[in-house]
Amino acid sequence: MTKANHAKPYQTLPRTANVVIHFFFILMSLVCILPIVLIVAISLSDEKLLTLHGYKFWPERFDTSSYHYLFTNSTTLIKAYGVTLTVTLVGTVLAVLLTALYAYPIYRKDFPFKRAFNMYLLITMLFSGGLVPFYLLYTNYLHLRDSLIALILPGLSNAFYIFITRTFFQQTVPEEMIESGKLDGASEWRIFFQLVIPISLPVLATIGLFTTLIYWNDWFNSLLFINDTDKYSLQYVMIQMIRQAEFFKTQLAGTGVGLLIQQAVPTESLRMAMVVVSIGPILFVYPFFQKYFTKGLTIGAIKG
Repeated sequence: MTKANHAKPYQTLPRTANVVIHFFFILMSLVCILPIVLIVAISLSDEKLLTLHGYKFWPERFDTSSYHYLFTNSTTLIKAYGVTLTVTLVGTVLAVLLTALYAYPIYRKDFPFKRAFNMYLLITMLFSGGLVPFYLLYTNYLHLRDSLIALILPGLSNAFYIFITRTFFQQTVPEEMIESGKLDGASEWRIFFQLVIPISLPVLATIGLFTTLIYWNDWFNSLLFINDTDKYSLQYVMIQMIRQAEFFKTQLAGTGVGLLIQQAVPTESLRMAMVVVSIGPILFVYPFFQKYFTKGLTIGAIKG
């Protein structure tokens, strides 16, 4: 009885296996972190020494000229940040809400049109209308040129995310809970928002993070639909800046003006400075989703 009372509630791994597992995850963490460290180091390095000696994890000579060049047009950059933040926040919230609203009825067994809605989703995954109809629809019929709606609307629906959410509902949301809500007199909207959504936060947070990355990194829709410079997204503004720098460097190479421009425009460190500026906010977003990822990994073990 004494031994049974002092028995451990779980089995520990052997020490060797524990060391191997820790070493593996430390190695994987370094693989993820070191590229970011290298990017920051390159963005703070002198352009001439980069050309002579290549990339290093510690700058031979600190130089912030790439950031000075990047923020010379600070007004344009701030406006682009505002556009991207607005599009990302509004688009992510609407996309997650619409995904859950579409996935919920096709998860329900009593929904009579679930087969038709599933087939519609599958068709959109297999076939695409093409770029030209996509462009004509937004410009000639919806008249969304130079509108932030044109940057938000294309990312609101993703068939793959809807199927993922539907599968999560099937595995996590019991039918008995829906029936108990109906017996208590709750409407479908109340069941959805007060019963289904709270226990579905892991999948919604995952989809929200993926959607946030898609909106934040989008530049193609700005290229297609936006002509007003005040409504350019952050990524598109940075692409224009690096193209402009490369144009001056290649077209005026070998001339006196070209040498001055090459010294004033550090193209290699400028690329990395753009990466640092663009990924900064995304690095702060991930911790808010982390706890839901952990819950999503353990929810299968909790479910009886």
